[in-house]
Amino acid sequence: MSGVNEIRSAFLDYFAGNGHEVVSSSPLVPRNDPTLMFTNAGMVQFKNVFTGLEKRDYQRAATAQKCVRAGGKHNDLDNVGYTARHHTFFEMLGNFSFGDYFKDRAIELAWNLITREFGLPKDRLLVTVFAEDDEAFDLWKKIAGLSDSRIIRIATSDNFWAMGDTGPCGPCSEIFYDHGDHIWGGPPGSAEEDGDRFIEIWNLVFMQYEQLPGERVSLPRPSIDTGMGLERIAAVMQGVHDNYDIDLFRALISASVNATGVDAEGKARASHRVIADHLRSTSFLIADGVLPSNEGRGYVLRRIMRRAMRHAHLLGAAEPLMWKLVPALMREMGRAYPELQRAEALITETLRLEETRFRKTLERGLTLLDDATADMAEGQELDGETAFRLYDTYGFPLDLTQDALRARGISVDTDAFGRAMERQKAEARAAWAGSGEAATDTIWFGLKERLGATEFLGYETESAEGVVTAMVRDNGEVMELKAGQSGFVVVNQTPFYGESGGQVGDTGVMTAPGMRAVVTDTQKKADGLFVHSVTVELGNLTNGLAVEMDVDHGRRGAIRANHSATHLLHEALREVLGTHVAQKGSLVNAERLRFDFSHPKPIEAEELREVEAIANSVVLQNAPVETRLMGVDEAIEQGAMALFGEKYGDEVRVVSMGTATQGEKAGKTYSLELCGGTHVRRTGDIGLVTLVSEGAVAAGVRRLEALTGAAAREYLEGQDARLREIAGILKVAPADAASRVAVLVEERRKLERELAEAKKKLAMGGGAAAGGEAVREVGGVKLMARVVDGINPKDLKGIADDGKKALGSGVVVLVSRAEDNKAAIVVGVTEDLTARFNAVDLVKAGSEVLGGRGGGGRPDMAQAGGTDAGQAEAAIEAIAAAIAAG
Repeated sequence: MSGVNEIRSAFLDYFAGNGHEVVSSSPLVPRNDPTLMFTNAGMVQFKNVFTGLEKRDYQRAATAQKCVRAGGKHNDLDNVGYTARHHTFFEMLGNFSFGDYFKDRAIELAWNLITREFGLPKDRLLVTVFAEDDEAFDLWKKIAGLSDSRIIRIATSDNFWAMGDTGPCGPCSEIFYDHGDHIWGGPPGSAEEDGDRFIEIWNLVFMQYEQLPGERVSLPRPSIDTGMGLERIAAVMQGVHDNYDIDLFRALISASVNATGVDAEGKARASHRVIADHLRSTSFLIADGVLPSNEGRGYVLRRIMRRAMRHAHLLGAAEPLMWKLVPALMREMGRAYPELQRAEALITETLRLEETRFRKTLERGLTLLDDATADMAEGQELDGETAFRLYDTYGFPLDLTQDALRARGISVDTDAFGRAMERQKAEARAAWAGSGEAATDTIWFGLKERLGATEFLGYETESAEGVVTAMVRDNGEVMELKAGQSGFVVVNQTPFYGESGGQVGDTGVMTAPGMRAVVTDTQKKADGLFVHSVTVELGNLTNGLAVEMDVDHGRRGAIRANHSATHLLHEALREVLGTHVAQKGSLVNAERLRFDFSHPKPIEAEELREVEAIANSVVLQNAPVETRLMGVDEAIEQGAMALFGEKYGDEVRVVSMGTATQGEKAGKTYSLELCGGTHVRRTGDIGLVTLVSEGAVAAGVRRLEALTGAAAREYLEGQDARLREIAGILKVAPADAASRVAVLVEERRKLERELAEAKKKLAMGGGAAAGGEAVREVGGVKLMARVVDGINPKDLKGIADDGKKALGSGVVVLVSRAEDNKAAIVVGVTEDLTARFNAVDLVKAGSEVLGGRGGGGRPDMAQAGGTDAGQAEAAIEAIAAAIAAG
């Protein structure tokens, strides 16, 4: 039992057998400590448990915690590859007691594990205690049987741990392993303590005090926090002194050697070690949602990646190397950390893309740098303007310039570089301020420049802590928002999604002891600044306050489902209607989704049913929704569709889901789109897709609206209830309701036709050949005039035509009265009389009497309306008078 995976499992099994809850490693991006860039110790995920802010359903825990130290105050980056025990990524084994057992049991558990379970020789072990901790000194003598000389009192802060200036704290006890007198070095506390003979393998923290401003008091429930470096204990158990000689690193270095053909010793030794170490840190960071960028965590990741990639270049690798080593990492660590396996595609694509781009930058930059320093000697300094030009124009980072020149003993004028950078920012500010409507957002541009981009954690979590970095109210910065006040809040990191790409911004709450604020919206400003709209309900929200942020989980879940459904519908529309379909806009919120797309005509009902069926077939696949980072051109070449209105940089997130089952894409990825939004983990999480409307919104643009999940189910349940109600009224089974309604509709149409014919006959005088009493002679012209009720105005012209035929020569006037006291009037003139009488003039005379404004038509037939049906007879007489006068 000496392999890394065996040691990790044995540690966790041992503590599980001793009543500890085995807790999974927390992500490398801390969600409960915004002061940390990366998780760097096992206790980070338990910070709020130790401080009493959080309660768990267990009092003992054990973890194998993944850690990164490559940014901020914990930065080991420059030492990695050149020492035996520096890493950017490492695993910390730990056991924790939250007010349960204390020093005696912690010491007993540790001693039994390393001497009995791990079999380390007792004569190779010694321990340190805090100088004033007599209790720990005595316990080590009693439990371990160590002599006084092997229990070393240390008076410095090395053996007294504190969470911060205030908060839990307590003495430490460290366990050291003696690698033997063939290695230089002395025990801790000696003049030679910096040597490598005695190596700390485990640190036990006895958290028994709370540091208050000006005083230290005892905790009512003392706790335990321990940490043992897995790489260090593996080296001890495998009989090697160098962490890079353990089985895990040997496997990764072997993969690097095989890929480059360069032996692992000699000048290449450090390069292979850098590559092996950085492969771990970059892969785990990407798996936990960090992607390379020029700010924050993404910038640290990019530095790590590029450092490894430069060493690959030094090894003579002609093609991108790092991505080829991912399978070796999966073999070694994938089983212990499933998140690595889930993110394998994303890790591979990200490494390949970054190294491909970096190689171009490296080759171009090194050529330019060689030209600029060709005449420089050791001890000279490259001017800052040249270094800035390499950075600004060619993308060559300052730290890479410094690293490349270090071997030649040439430094860089960083002050001049900083002045050039500030000059560029000033020019950018001036350009922004003069950009028309965007000038109203000048305050956000200034904050973005001062604070940097907000770290977005929302792809991986919906709860996190952050530190308030700025607040805005009434178009100006403020230092606090009081209860009842509303404003805008910026934090250093956030799980809240800022509105973009058609997806609405998140809502939720921000809390701190004595403070609660409701987040009503989140927007993205100034290219990366997340701005939270808040209303403070309790206490004061102050600048610099650490806040707990919780996204409205139910709302976010519904938004995710709707967003993923738009991708499925987009592809289904293209499959059913044709590849001319392209997104022209979208809105994704918690209630429904709206999807606009190009299509020249209405969609048939059968086509809509097919689109819905295809989308739901992919939902039922319950396929994983995967995200990869790619170059935008490469992504589009592979068939990824860009979303309307989204802005893309050189690197894009590509979201894929489902497997096509028919057509040319059968067996391939069903949906592949460029998208920065949040999505479900698996297509099955969408639940159900139901189309509720389709229509035109502009020339050649149609709109679909749809529901998913619970909303879709509720909609269908409502539709089913209405169908059953209709079936009950019709006294048929629901399955027969449609056919029964069709029969009733046809019967109604038949009756309406029969009624219309009857009314026409009535209007013509009951069918009399000459029109009966409706016909009279006016000025030598036959006039057929009738007032009718209930005749549809659109039928009047047909009746008038029949009247003209019956008359042979003459004028027909029909006035139809409606229940709302409106009237419609039609005048028909036979062809032989149109030279004497214009139907338009006659209908106008009648319309004016009815309260209308004239009418329109042809000389032989005209129609008008009015608002006073009571004047129907008078309208006829007005027309008769006009005929008599003509």
